[in-house]
Amino acid sequence: MTLRPGSLTFLIIAITTLGTPGLTFAQAGPRQVTVYIDSVMAADTNEGTDPRIAPMGQKLRGLFGFSTYSLIGHNEGKTDCGKMIAFTLPGGKILHVQPRAIDGDMIAMEIVLFDGTRPMMTTDLKLKNNGTLIVGGPRYEQGMMIISIGASTGGTPPMQAQATPPAEATSR
Repeated sequence: MTLRPGSLTFLIIAITTLGTPGLTFAQAGPRQVTVYIDSVMAADTNEGTDPRIAPMGQKLRGLFGFSTYSLIGHNEGKTDCGKMIAFTLPGGKILHVQPRAIDGDMIAMEIVLFDGTRPMMTTDLKLKNNGTLIVGGPRYEQGMMIISIGASTGGTPPMQAQATPPAEATSR
């Protein structure tokens, strides 16, 4: 995949995974949302796909067409609706996620991606509970950083990377 030098390209794709059918959230008061963030380096170095991102590897290959996908960061955190949570990403990027409301099995949220203090992208969206949003871009090192943003109101995480490094990396 080629990008013009100096250009910033964002490709946003919402991937919804199966939520819990028929489950509605009629509870009063603030609801907690768990946010899962994976930072993936995509490049054309013919090194294959990092086994830690196997759950989303095929989807990434179909969407972006790079030959190599490596997990370079995994973060997760909980916040109440209406409260923003910030994540530090590789390359000096900062991601703010603010769940705004839960309506049935949809989570309304605002997402702002910063490069240092400069906002690069702002979007409001509704994501299915246990769904994933994939943001492609910006350029990073020899390729592109892809950010996977998942949200869940229950104990079941969306399609994300496995937070544990593979066995060969932990035996050092």
